[in-house]
Amino acid sequence: MKLVPGQSIKMTVLSLPAHLPIVRAAIEKMCEMIGFEENCVGRIILSVDEAMSNIIKHAYQGAPDQPIDVELTPMGARGVDSLKICLRDYGRRVDRASIKSRDLANIRPGGLGVHIMNQCMDSLEYCNAPGGGTLLMMIKKVIAQVP
Repeated sequence: MKLVPGQSIKMTVLSLPAHLPIVRAAIEKMCEMIGFEENCVGRIILSVDEAMSNIIKHAYQGAPDQPIDVELTPMGARGVDSLKICLRDYGRRVDRASIKSRDLANIRPGGLGVHIMNQCMDSLEYCNAPGGGTLLMMIKKVIAQVP
């Protein structure tokens, strides 16, 4: 099966941590089809896990019955060379200026999700979604293999 640039796979899951493995499996398969290296796939999945955990914790304040829209889009002008992942919630909007990594010198559990996403993905963009909530767009490019 060949992926076509711009043809998205879309799903909606509830804000339950138990639904994260479903999203992980879809991302893993899409990454495999695109041709990402295994260690890169792990970083992409980790980024999405962190983003979805933030949605559950901050946008939905732990409510287990709220929708999270997931859209996976293979991208590229001459074949597929990157993956765009969009996560959309309908919860409490967060001031985009306040979305940042905490100081890494401040050693304590938690609070590293944004740092992890910035380190693992090529781009992150947050915007207010029409009708409420937040849309997060993340892009990861395939790095060409050196023969």
